[in-house]
Amino acid sequence: MGTLYVVATPIGNLEDISYRAVRILGSVNLIACEDTRVTKRLLDNYQITTPTVSYHQHSASGKIDFLISKLKSGQAVALVSDAGTPGISDPGGLLVRAAVIEGIKVETVPGPSAVVAALAISGLPTDRFLFLGFLPHKKGRETLIKEMVASKQAVVFYESVHRIAKALEQLQTAGLKREMLVCRELTKKFESVYRGLPEEILKQLTPENTKGEFVVIIGK
Repeated sequence: MGTLYVVATPIGNLEDISYRAVRILGSVNLIACEDTRVTKRLLDNYQITTPTVSYHQHSASGKIDFLISKLKSGQAVALVSDAGTPGISDPGGLLVRAAVIEGIKVETVPGPSAVVAALAISGLPTDRFLFLGFLPHKKGRETLIKEMVASKQAVVFYESVHRIAKALEQLQTAGLKREMLVCRELTKKFESVYRGLPEEILKQLTPENTKGEFVVIIGK
């Protein structure tokens, strides 16, 4: 059988990729991408011509069957997401699970992760932390906010441009009085880091600096 390589790719800056990742992406038979257009920019930058196929959260189960069939026929497949490490808040884990069930070898090619990048510059105690991925839009959101406020350990979650202000307002209303870190566009040209209580960070956010994806850390 072939090998499924789970390859971490840059979260913004295209220079943040390992020599091994470049070698693997250039040597496998196929690359499964969250968005082939996004991955093409990375591949073009490193003159990699490996064929790509889309594999994302809206892909039918038949796409997993297709990739598993390629692996079972002896081909090597690399799995990448649009940014960071596959399987972290994306459907990559489903393909990995299917490969494991079929007895296919799965290898990690580690590298960038927005969660780890944010924790590294937080200056907050991070010996233990709870990662929640993206918060739900509606159902269960308020309950989760209350649980985060009551948590005795650091909490990390992702938030979109459309809901970052709402998340901070909800944390403030729920009575959060612990230091926070809000990271925007990590490793990119307009990287920004905001520190303080929810109300202090809210004052720093404007329509101009709330574009992009956010990583939020609540200190313990």
